[in-house]
Amino acid sequence: MFLLDSVKAIFSADKELAYSIKNIFGFFPGNIFLYQLAFRHKSAANEILNGYKLSNERLEYLGDAVLSAVVADYLFKKFPYKNEGFLTEMRSRIVSRSSLNKLSQKLGLDMLVNLNGDNKSMFRSVNGDAFEAIIGAIYLDKGFNFTRKIIIRRIIEVHMDIDLLQKNDFNFKSKLLEWSQKEKRQIEFVVAAELGEGFKKQYLIEVRLDGEAMSQAKDYSIKGAEQLAAEKTWISLQVEP
Repeated sequence: MFLLDSVKAIFSADKELAYSIKNIFGFFPGNIFLYQLAFRHKSAANEILNGYKLSNERLEYLGDAVLSAVVADYLFKKFPYKNEGFLTEMRSRIVSRSSLNKLSQKLGLDMLVNLNGDNKSMFRSVNGDAFEAIIGAIYLDKGFNFTRKIIIRRIIEVHMDIDLLQKNDFNFKSKLLEWSQKEKRQIEFVVAAELGEGFKKQYLIEVRLDGEAMSQAKDYSIKGAEQLAAEKTWISLQVEP
């Protein structure tokens, strides 16, 4: 099968993408269409029958599930004596949007994303989304066991420092919620406003402590804005406990 895939790559209509996949992940794709689709952001999607736009969103959904399952299994076996809370937090750190965005850039996937417009800053999660979509594409093309090996051997073991991830604590929203429960305070994350329209829409998140506004931050995703606002609040609490 792999010999056939290499022959396909030589005569592929998208030979450049086929060899990019080989250089990054170590194998030639079988169904090149899946990988083309994985790099097609919704802003560059082509409208087809019944108004449905063909983009990488469905592959992203699938890849997210596969990646989460593989990482969960990997951590479960690597840390046999750690509790569920530790495993959940470690998995969240590995598959967080920030982590996947950085990983995608490190692998060079960001250079392959098909995006409508030059300003990628308005799509903060585009690179991480593409990474998940690629995992979905590999899964459909090669199967689960092959995908699992790629994630562990070429991603986790090569590009991720698990020991460092244990020491770092960058999930400010989780820290803030944990602190509020311990101190018996009420923390709320409220969407204060939606700024702009379409792909340029940003969300303004306000953090409230016992009903009092503490900080605000905006981002192109609600989760991103929540983290930024949580970080501001956490810092202010350390300065003025």
